[in-house]
Amino acid sequence: MDIPIKRVFLIVLDSYGIGQEPDAADFGDGVCNTLKSIAASPEYDTPNMRAMGLFNIDGVGCGEPVSAPTAAFARLRELSKGKDTTIGHWEISGIVSERPLPTYPDGFPPELIAELEEAFGRKILCNKPYSGTQVIHDYGKEHEETGALIVYTSADSVLQIAAHEKHVSVEELYGYCRTARKILQGQHGVGRVIARPFEGSHPNYQRTPRRHDFSLDPTGDTMMDALRRKGLDTIGVGKISDIFAGRGISRSLGINKDNVDGMEKTIKVMDEDFTGLCFVNLVDFDMQYGHRRDIAGYARAATVFDRQLGEFMARMREDDVLMITADHGCDPGAPGTDHTREYIPLLVYGKPIKPGVNLGTYPTFAMIGATVADIFKADLKTKGESFLLRVLK
Repeated sequence: MDIPIKRVFLIVLDSYGIGQEPDAADFGDGVCNTLKSIAASPEYDTPNMRAMGLFNIDGVGCGEPVSAPTAAFARLRELSKGKDTTIGHWEISGIVSERPLPTYPDGFPPELIAELEEAFGRKILCNKPYSGTQVIHDYGKEHEETGALIVYTSADSVLQIAAHEKHVSVEELYGYCRTARKILQGQHGVGRVIARPFEGSHPNYQRTPRRHDFSLDPTGDTMMDALRRKGLDTIGVGKISDIFAGRGISRSLGINKDNVDGMEKTIKVMDEDFTGLCFVNLVDFDMQYGHRRDIAGYARAATVFDRQLGEFMARMREDDVLMITADHGCDPGAPGTDHTREYIPLLVYGKPIKPGVNLGTYPTFAMIGATVADIFKADLKTKGESFLLRVLK
């Protein structure tokens, strides 16, 4: 059967890892397996992903495999030196990062903080790794009283700026982030500068949905760049455009309110007649549940996604291909609140795809970018190799 592929839907379940990589200890991780932690919860029920072959993937160590998977499947290892969202998505798209992006476990150096304060015209509070909800609880009142901006980081390569919307407008906060992004280059080129607006009154502050990420420009060629050179569509859902600093994205549907909203947007895109890629990020798995070590919440989110996945699959056209993957792990059963260095799953489904093909373990996430480029006969230089011929009917 030779069915031409017109549309690829690539859905990233943010942090949906499937077991620690051999070098996990180098990244501060011990035993970790995001999927194993959540699949043990009574809240977890993903029949569609199970039927596709999620538990048939090499080394997942949990769940019940099926005798006849409906999708092709693989386990992918991260080749880049990192375990965060930016590095993971870049590698999926074809970029292998030889050096890790800078992190600041002790806060940013005084000279950098001084440069930021001068550029902002405001003082800075905190300057430590912090939980995003806890930092506004601990520093929100002082921020309101003094006008100083709350600047903090995490185990990821990020600088985050929090401000109350009543005192600093969202656009003003975005302006501070753009200024910080220009300063944070080279040695201090963090992956993302993140605006974190909040509202409410002490001690009951809440973050608002107007978060915005200002990413470092990708350091190499991506599958989206390759498709755009051929005049093909590249639609971003969720924070995809932010992760790639807008590069290679023909249209962005913006930040999702939550995972459900992200899938609703994706299902709506299915009604459009486009040729190319729809690239989706569902961040709640990571942001709401992984970092907060909420096993039951993560499991419930997976269950809800799987129900929407069933609707998506029922609406797929003959020339559609669906790929489901992740960008790193964030095992809610592991100690701490950091991401975890894990293999990621890959499920490939659609009429043009041979079901039940076990692709084994691949050495880089970039196999995905190479394959997407290969589908559309677009030229992409990457360390990944296309698996297209192995899965086509």
